[in-house]
Amino acid sequence: MKIVVSEFVSLDGVMESPGGEGNYKYKGWTMPYVSDTFLKFKRDELFAADGLLVGRVTYEIFASAWPKMPDTSDFGERMNNLPKYVLSHTLKELSWNNSRLITLKEIPNLKQAPGRDILVFGSGMLSEALMEQDLIDEYRLLIYPVVLGEGKRLLRDGVHATLELTETRPLDKGVVLVRYIPAGR
Repeated sequence: MKIVVSEFVSLDGVMESPGGEGNYKYKGWTMPYVSDTFLKFKRDELFAADGLLVGRVTYEIFASAWPKMPDTSDFGERMNNLPKYVLSHTLKELSWNNSRLITLKEIPNLKQAPGRDILVFGSGMLSEALMEQDLIDEYRLLIYPVVLGEGKRLLRDGVHATLELTETRPLDKGVVLVRYIPAGR
């Protein structure tokens, strides 16, 4: 399996609260850019995956929202039933269907299992840890034509990687998909 980090980021690298969760002053900043093209991309991406890998914060946001979300059709059903691997030092029990606590040390074994992509949504600290351990196989960044000026960034200062561009695709409303793999792979 491949570990694929799939993130929404502003032009200045902010990833905080794209859908409206939390107390971030610009929460929901991606919502004006939702389009049929975007929805199709995210649906295709989810249905091509065999699991989700998330950190505690993203898990808690998703677990409190997805099981109760109305009118999510097959996308919501897929989110709720897909295996979810949760990296957390503080959670002891997981209530969301098909969720399992794992450690960073288990991820190389998970990658060796047969199957398709494991998606990382949100989970900035997890993405950094995966990057530092060279465990990410692909980065899919949806870059939005917004500069937020503040907020949690995808990667903190000091994190370093050299990447190779594999695709650039404009979506609608100025959103651009860029895909990278670690250089040399």
